[in-house]
Amino acid sequence: MECPSYPIKYEPFIESHTKRPWVAPAMSETSVAGRTQRVLANALTGKGALRFWLPAQTPSPRKKPPNLIFGLEDSPPLLVTISNGVQHVGLIAINLVYPLLMCRAANAPVAFVADLLAMGMLVCGIGTFLQARGLGPVGSGYMCPSGFTATYFGPSLLATQLGGLPLVFGMTTFAGAIEAAIAPLLNRLRAIFPPEVSGLVILMIGLTVGIGGLRLILGAGAAPVSATEWEVGSVTLATMVSFNVWGKGIARMLCALFGLIIGYIAGGALGLIEASELSAISQAAWIGIPTVRYFWWSFDITLVAPFAVASVAGAMKTAGTITVCQRINDADWVRPDLRSITGGVLADAVATTAAGIAGVTGTNSHSAAVGLSSATGVTSRQVAYAVAAIFVLLTFFPKLTALLAVMPRAVIVAALLFAATFIIINGLQVISSRMLDVRRTLVVGLSMIAGVTVEVFPAIGAAAPKAVASLMGSSLVFSTLVALVLNLLFRIGVKKKVNLVIESTEIEPERIEAFFEEQGSLWGARPEIVKRATFGTLQLLEVLVENYWRRGPFVIEASFDEFNLDVRVTYEGDVMEFADKRPSAEQIRESAEGVRLLAGFMLRRNADRVRSDAKDGRASVLFHFDH
Repeated sequence: MECPSYPIKYEPFIESHTKRPWVAPAMSETSVAGRTQRVLANALTGKGALRFWLPAQTPSPRKKPPNLIFGLEDSPPLLVTISNGVQHVGLIAINLVYPLLMCRAANAPVAFVADLLAMGMLVCGIGTFLQARGLGPVGSGYMCPSGFTATYFGPSLLATQLGGLPLVFGMTTFAGAIEAAIAPLLNRLRAIFPPEVSGLVILMIGLTVGIGGLRLILGAGAAPVSATEWEVGSVTLATMVSFNVWGKGIARMLCALFGLIIGYIAGGALGLIEASELSAISQAAWIGIPTVRYFWWSFDITLVAPFAVASVAGAMKTAGTITVCQRINDADWVRPDLRSITGGVLADAVATTAAGIAGVTGTNSHSAAVGLSSATGVTSRQVAYAVAAIFVLLTFFPKLTALLAVMPRAVIVAALLFAATFIIINGLQVISSRMLDVRRTLVVGLSMIAGVTVEVFPAIGAAAPKAVASLMGSSLVFSTLVALVLNLLFRIGVKKKVNLVIESTEIEPERIEAFFEEQGSLWGARPEIVKRATFGTLQLLEVLVENYWRRGPFVIEASFDEFNLDVRVTYEGDVMEFADKRPSAEQIRESAEGVRLLAGFMLRRNADRVRSDAKDGRASVLFHFDH
């Protein structure tokens, strides 16, 4: 059996440590040591069905990956820093369509929209700086810019309908406070919001964005779509798609920005920007300070649930984005650093709270910008400072914000459809990152149907009793609540600890593999962790039979709790040794003890922690895997 692929580097033992082939000395085929050494020799030379592989030695913390040109702690040249900052700002700017759409739904004047967007850029600058620089426990320390998000899109639209923009601002402030309270509890919430539910949240955000954009031109109350709007929307979307699929370098990284520019030019040339809007742009000053005279707040208890669910979704998204930052900045990354993640979620909460106070819609970490930093090979913290500085500078250019405020609806719809596509795919990838059994399949499938039903038939929410109308008025909120209830319900009857008894003459790899796969699906464990546990257990049984077992059956006990997977194997026999250091080549060749030490050393490296002991005449080996 070959070792499965793990998220860390693995390499053949002999090739990496001795750099020369090894031929086992002649030994009796019937002896325990002889048979074990023969198996190991075949494994190390690649001739047998069983192959042991070892992880590479763990280096010092946060080793810069070779694909990064300028890592987190590096200081790129000034020109590189500024150019990368401009790229990130261009990519994040597309998300300005979310507050813009809120303003369109509220029929806000152009001057108000311009001031709102200016304050939004200021909030994004502050959030980006806090995330990278940190202030006490706030901030992750990574280049993870802030931007407007689709997470609050559905609840904000609902708030706009019920109480206008003041209600949006007040509930956004409330959502930021909820996210700040959630941050220290992320570990405890993992069992309540497993990855498949998190993926469902992201998927429904994408559907909400896409369908919401289409309603802007196809909804019951929308103005009829002209042929010109179809043309401009098609050109805008085609430009974004073309640059993204066939473009290279800057063209691909700024495909969305180029699409917006082409859409603006086409819309202006074909008359989609009205004369009054052009007049507002021309009257706007080149340099100025945004006013706050329009900003006020209100609160509605019926919207607590929608915005609370959205804040949880935002916290989960930020946690995932910070995890990606950790992975791309550390060549030997193994598991998330929860302290950094908690600080990142707190920074996101501060930015969202500031957005509501300043009269702006909710913000969140910008995962696309993190992906861009990985693609360019520049993840330096200095770039985050440049992004923050550029956002702050843009705050004081009213003419630019006024230009953004008159974006034609055809261009907005194209941008929303383009962004929604990638959000939906990200959600599907998160859902499929766990092993799904029938229960979890039902959780995802039924919740998705519930959310889509609310989107397709919005009258359901309007006809619902007042007490639950706010919950059914948003597809994101409703589908998340359905998923939460079903997840808690289907957890009933799922054993967290199971046993498998195997006689020494009945060690069948297929049976053991089926045992772990079935339980992994029931628990929703990550496939790679289940593969490691299966591999380690099979290899352990082989070694025990050859060297330590005396009589009786083997008992395999597996337990899972969302954070840890523990596998304990008990048997009658001697306690197995797990060497901290690799035995020398001479020990391996010349003694059975060296072979046993080699086996223990390799098995130790497969698990995150290993312990062996004896009690009541039975020995046991415990493998622990961090989940």
